[in-house]
Formats: sequence, C-alpha cells, structure tokens
Amino acid sequence: MTTTPPAGRSGEQRSLYDAMGGHEAFARLVHRFYAGVRQDEVLAPLYPQDDWEGAERRLTMFLEQYWGGPTTYSEERGHPRLRMRHMPFPVDTDARDRWLHHMRAGVDDMGLPPELDAMLWDYLERAAHAMVNTADTGRRSLL
Repeated sequence: MTTTPPAGRSGEQRSLYDAMGGHEAFARLVHRFYAGVRQDEVLAPLYPQDDWEGAERRLTMFLEQYWGGPTTYSEERGHPRLRMRHMPFPVDTDARDRWLHHMRAGVDDMGLPPELDAMLWDYLERAAHAMVNTADTGRRSLL
C-alpha cells in the first residue's frame, strides 16, 4: 500500500511520522503497548525487568525513525537489525500473537485515520511474523 501523507499548511508533503501525530503519538503507542506487556505472563519475562523505561525509549525511537521521524535510533544504536536483536529470545507464534494483541491496543489509542491505521498495522503484523524464531511450545494464544 502506497500513500502520500497529507500536505501541510504551506503545501509541502508531511512525513508519515508527522501525519501519524509525531513523537507524542508514538510515545503513547509504545507506552500503552508496554503497559500490556508488563502484565503478560509470556512476554514480560523476555524484557529487561530493570529497564522498562529504556525498552520504551528504544521502541519509540525505532518506530519514529521507521516512519520518517528523527534518526536518533540509528545514531545511538546503529542499524536496527531487528531479527538479529531478537534471536536470543524465544519468539513462537503465541509470543507473536500476544505482542500483536498489546500493540493493537496501542495503535487503537493513537486514533489514526483508517488509511494510516492500516499502513501502521500492516507493518507491525509483518514485523511480528518476521520475528518468529522458535517452534510453537503448545501454549494457547490470546487471540
């Protein structure tokens, strides 16, 4: 799906980052996501228990950069290498589905127009599927 972001006041094209609400929108998305993850019996143990704020900051920076915002993520952490960074953690389809469940709550909180919501959700679904690196363990999914 390809779309052109709405034009700004002076007619210039805005980035998808700006069209989605900029930093505040992405910070709200990630904060809502982690509120769910912290309570999730499968996902919570996969995250740094002593660095929830750092995890929020890193994901916020990553999503901002991906959608055309500041490049702080790459400046501080280098290339995202998502699959490599997730390899140490067992991500099966249940973990993927739980991740998507909590991410959906965050996306819903953004209140995006349908076209932008669909673009963001499509990316998040594809990214989540790409992170699966472990055979299913027999747990039941939330979804």
